[in-house]
Amino acid sequence: CTHYLFIVVVAVNSTLLTINAGDYIFYTDWAWTSFVVFSISQTLMLTVGACYYLTFTGVPGTATYYALIMTVYTWIAKGAWFALGYPYDFIVTPVWLPSAMLLDLAYWATKKNKHSLILFGGVLVGMSLPLFNMVNLITVADPLETAFKYPRPTLPPYMTPIEPQEGKFYNSPVALGAGAGAVLACTFAALGCKLTTW
Repeated sequence: CTHYLFIVVVAVNSTLLTINAGDYIFYTDWAWTSFVVFSISQTLMLTVGACYYLTFTGVPGTATYYALIMTVYTWIAKGAWFALGYPYDFIVTPVWLPSAMLLDLAYWATKKNKHSLILFGGVLVGMSLPLFNMVNLITVADPLETAFKYPRPTLPPYMTPIEPQEGKFYNSPVALGAGAGAVLACTFAALGCKLTTW
């Protein structure tokens, strides 16, 4: 009972930590920077909870189920925000599900090898989620239109970022998010697995 309660608590907290992950479109000046930060935060929150759930049950598929729980919680919370007048269309696609499926695949394909889950699963989630998140960003309402509809204070001049150069790999938010996410997700996958062996 305690373990299942812990799973629910982790899922709720993961959702709370990632629930603002779509808000980077408000910060049009910092969109790429925010995109990288929020992609990494989503990657880590998904990885630690899904790996815990996966190794606790030992059943491939539960990582995807965990991502579904996060998605439903997010829809409910965003629905509540929508009722308060906030836009609902800036993150509605379930970006966690395909990455969680890759986590399940790594666990299943290596015959429930925990170390393979940490290494392969962590890298797969870390590299895939920023990509899916960018697809999500492309499908949402135009950031400028949303920003004008819901204005925010103007940044002071010293905080105004330099515009990124087009076509440069090191200025690609997907590449940066995927690189950092792939490294950090392995650590969080290990943490999620460790939580089942208190």
